[in-house]
Amino acid sequence: MATLLYRLGRFAFRRRGLTVLLWLLVLFGAGFAASSAPAPPADTFSMPGTESQKAFDLLEEKFPAAGAEGASARVVVRAPKGERITETANKKSVADLVGDLGDNPGVTRVTDPFTTGAVSKDGTTAYAVATYKASGTELTDAQHDALDKSLRTGRSAGLTVEAGGDAVKVDTAMSGVGEKIGVLISALVLLLTFGSLIAAGMPLLTAVVGVGIGISAITALGSTLGLSATTSNLAMMLGLAVGIDYALFVVSRYRSEKLEGHDREEAAGRAVGTAGSAVVFAGLTVIVALAGLSVVNIPVLTKMGLAAAGTVAVAVLIATTLVPALLAFAPIRVLRRRDRAAFRSKPLSPRKQRKAAKLAAKQARRHPNLGSRWAGYVLRHPVAVLLVGVVGLGALAVPAANLRLGLPGEGTMATDTTQRKAYDMLSASFGDGFNGPLTVTVEAPKAAAVAKRVAQRFAAQDGVASVAPPTVNPAGDTALFNVIPASGPGKAATEDLVRSLRDSAGGLEKGTGSEILITGQTALIIDFSHTLDKALLPYLALVVGLAFLLLMVVFRSLLVPFKAALGFLLSVGAALGAVVAVFQQGHLAGLFGIDQPGPIVSTMPILMIGVVFGLAMDYEVFLVSRMREAYTHGATPAEAVVTGFRFGGRVVSAAAVIMISVFSGFIAEDNDLVKMMGFALASAVLFDAFVVRMAIVPALFALLGTKAWWLPKWLDRLLPNLDVEGAELRHGPAGPPRSSRSPKRERELIR
Repeated sequence: MATLLYRLGRFAFRRRGLTVLLWLLVLFGAGFAASSAPAPPADTFSMPGTESQKAFDLLEEKFPAAGAEGASARVVVRAPKGERITETANKKSVADLVGDLGDNPGVTRVTDPFTTGAVSKDGTTAYAVATYKASGTELTDAQHDALDKSLRTGRSAGLTVEAGGDAVKVDTAMSGVGEKIGVLISALVLLLTFGSLIAAGMPLLTAVVGVGIGISAITALGSTLGLSATTSNLAMMLGLAVGIDYALFVVSRYRSEKLEGHDREEAAGRAVGTAGSAVVFAGLTVIVALAGLSVVNIPVLTKMGLAAAGTVAVAVLIATTLVPALLAFAPIRVLRRRDRAAFRSKPLSPRKQRKAAKLAAKQARRHPNLGSRWAGYVLRHPVAVLLVGVVGLGALAVPAANLRLGLPGEGTMATDTTQRKAYDMLSASFGDGFNGPLTVTVEAPKAAAVAKRVAQRFAAQDGVASVAPPTVNPAGDTALFNVIPASGPGKAATEDLVRSLRDSAGGLEKGTGSEILITGQTALIIDFSHTLDKALLPYLALVVGLAFLLLMVVFRSLLVPFKAALGFLLSVGAALGAVVAVFQQGHLAGLFGIDQPGPIVSTMPILMIGVVFGLAMDYEVFLVSRMREAYTHGATPAEAVVTGFRFGGRVVSAAAVIMISVFSGFIAEDNDLVKMMGFALASAVLFDAFVVRMAIVPALFALLGTKAWWLPKWLDRLLPNLDVEGAELRHGPAGPPRSSRSPKRERELIR
């Protein structure tokens, strides 16, 4: 592997113009294909195998007219304080509002609250439903503006008027302030790490190119593969993250090879052969994690995972081809200013290269950098560092035991939005459960009679506020009716009610030849959360198991991949605990601008696992591969740890700080889901990079010694030798004898 990538790196460096031209053609070609492709399809949500989805499919078949209805807006109207909505003046204002809504473009029907009985018991509040021909994603700006104008007209009459539903425009645009701050911090970190504007800008440039190609390809294939516009969200975030990381490691290794005296092309080849090998296998672990989202069996997550995996694959190809080609345009200017003068003359001879390497090693021992000093500290106190790290992360993970999953809705929107105001008005006037009705479908030869008995049974159950009369389809074989829970959506009591109603439905089905299904938005959210909850452990087992096998091949060890997986589980558990403590339990909620603590968004844990697993394995591969490289070239275990941190600690820390700053930028957004994802990812990267990889990993290496690299001989013979550490790039045998340093020399090393 190292030899193949070494040749690829040299070729890209030598043919820099051709390589850059090919990538530009790919970028512009993908962009042109995206611009000329049909519009991506609207978001569709399905969960094969769940009761809610089965009921939705039944309604689409048996009640096609209901299923054909488009978007709807539920307009809530409240009388001025001390008045009733049924008073003559207010009633006329409501009638004018209903008429105005009916005149809006695209509206097919508007219900009158006074004829449908949509007036609260205290007479202060009513609501009308405006139905559109088009779906919510197909409504135009003109239609949204017309609806907003109607609401303002109602307010001018002295009424409180708010609206909810999928016809109401949702402002999904983010301010971008936090994200811009994160990018600026990233640029600053790169500049401080490399000490060169060109070296700092190269990872950012190549990452943008990779994301541009990935997103353009997703857009171009959207209509063909059914990829909606939201499919690219994860691809953009993760593609940018790994794109910066991968280029960062290759550029850093090139600078290291140059400082050892290699000529420009040779340094580029060695950088791609060694760091590039780590990039390839780190990328494979990310792709495994993302492709593993398919096990959840939710199509939208499968598409998001595969699209993001494709973008990561592009990032790997760019790091191993485009980065060395760009290095060829500025082979010296990527170095620090103080290092450039020594490399403007001809390359060193092999003898002088060896001399330079020995001198560099000697200087490193005399003047160790921060990474070397930290590694020495951990090697002297491995037990204390290990205990503090494990106990600390374990304590942070405790709140995760109370994790509750849910999906965001109008009740979780910001309090100043019209959807949230309408939601609160309906809850206050009609009951908490009014915003989350359950739809019961009854399929039977005599559906009307069976549905009537079922409705009577359900109305008598605890937790049910009201039951609407059943509606039967023209064929008479299917009926449906709504059940209003006493508790609101997202509440544990509502989830218990759905479970209880389904148990009762199972008993009523016996001997009647009927099928009773419960669906609706609330039931759908419950089923969605339950599906993801069940898939969490299988998903973890899949990605961790496959990554274990991959890392075992890379490092030719059993314990290294085992501790990598355990460390990842620790960091994910701590991050989940922090999210639950802040967003669900409300600790420090004011500090992060959280209006209303509640259940954790169902998709957040599994997406966080996929993203963080990829980044965690990146840091593991880049840090430990340098240790493995030093160990295979004769270093003792302690020397290998110090070497890994001397060369990789600074770069891994920089990569982690960049990711933390980028993810933390999303915490400043008003959207609770975006805020939650930003907090979760930033916390997980912080814990994994600086506690697990920088503290727990070297502590375990110090305690295990040579046992860390143990592999049974029979397994060693079975595994392919991929030479990730680049032994074949060195002169002489691939595996030189182990260093015979004395215990005294070993103690001197870790001081």
